[in-house]
Amino acid sequence: MSLDATLARIDADLGAATDRLIDLLRIPSISTDPAFKADCDRAADWLVADLQSLGATAEKRPTPGHPMVVGHIGEGSPHLLFYGHYDVQPVDPLDLWDRDPFDPQLEDTPAGKVIRGRGSSDDKGQLMTFVEACRAWIAENGQLPCKITFFFEGEEESGSPSLIPFMKDNADELKTDIALICDTGLFGDSTPAIVTMLRGLLGEELTITAASKDLHSGMYGGPAMNPIRVLSRIIAGLHDDQGRITVPGFYDGVPELPDEIRAQWQNLAFDHASFLGDVDLSDPAGEQDRTPLEMIWSRPTCEVNGIKGGYTGDGFKTVLPSKASAKISFRLVGQQDPHAIRENFRAYVESQLPADCEVDWHGHGASPASQMQIDHPAFEAARLALSDEWPNPAAYVGCGGSIPIAGYFKSILDTDAMLIGFGKDDDQIHSPNEKYDLSSFHKGIRSWARILDALS
Repeated sequence: MSLDATLARIDADLGAATDRLIDLLRIPSISTDPAFKADCDRAADWLVADLQSLGATAEKRPTPGHPMVVGHIGEGSPHLLFYGHYDVQPVDPLDLWDRDPFDPQLEDTPAGKVIRGRGSSDDKGQLMTFVEACRAWIAENGQLPCKITFFFEGEEESGSPSLIPFMKDNADELKTDIALICDTGLFGDSTPAIVTMLRGLLGEELTITAASKDLHSGMYGGPAMNPIRVLSRIIAGLHDDQGRITVPGFYDGVPELPDEIRAQWQNLAFDHASFLGDVDLSDPAGEQDRTPLEMIWSRPTCEVNGIKGGYTGDGFKTVLPSKASAKISFRLVGQQDPHAIRENFRAYVESQLPADCEVDWHGHGASPASQMQIDHPAFEAARLALSDEWPNPAAYVGCGGSIPIAGYFKSILDTDAMLIGFGKDDDQIHSPNEKYDLSSFHKGIRSWARILDALS
């Protein structure tokens, strides 16, 4: 089979590939809004038909929510699974869009041509890079170089409620040698990246109650305990002067960064001054013995996401509130146990409650971090293949956010996952005027063709 001929076919067919993506982008598959249920079905049908046009056996599989799309094609080894999602975020506020978000178009910008429309980068454009690479392989060589399973979800933007049950019920069908996920991005504009670290997420909401009702601060201020004061002291103590988190046992399971990965990250020349300057900040506020890139990708965090208590309306009300609440999230790394951290955090808070105060808890999820085993030979093969396509060598990177599907592949299917994407930081995913650079789409297709060749 010829890689060079396949790459030439991709170049020649870019216009047709772009037209197919634009056709898919016209479908308003907003998963979180029941009003768009029929459109989510229509997007699934579109993908089934497109996969069938490649010669794949593809089906729309029902779930209690939006359907899954599963397809199979090819033979031999390795057996690869490719995951993407066809649902998109809502488009509000509409008045901030320069055009109808579901009337996608190819636009000229000072930085080059872009595909403008909701879902262009997250995740329809990324999903179609892989499909188009398969199309080119088949068109040029008559077949794919290996066996492939396609797995497309329709609820990623609404919490994936059907995903885990579906994966468990269909584990035998979905288990492959390795999973590929295209829902991430480049580092900068021209450095391809393979995400090997994903932080987990733990959410806690606490409400501290003191008096049985709000009190007049002139009459009760002083002798009556103020729950905002209690909450503020607890929150202020969550970090020490060096930015380390003080919850007992919090750092259990946090690994040190391997030297070879640290060297790759240093070569990326991350400009933290510009990163913070873009949002009018200047000084890194996390652990002071860590670089900003380590803080974002490989270190755990504890952040206060919201505080509520007392009177917050216009004017002034001299009230001593009965309750004070906070929402606190923890990003987790390595082998940190979210359930142990939840127990330790609650014990930490409860140990600091004075007399006359009690706390109520409401948990918001507890997912561990995912760390990929880069000693799997597919990782280095894919990294070298990416390096051949882009101006800069590909790097193994971390991700500050959480992408649970990668962990599910490991925990449910015992399959390692590679996260490779071609989005850019300015793609405005989840925001008005979302776009995907035509160069990202084009070179993304070429990249997957190279990876298929390298893995086979």
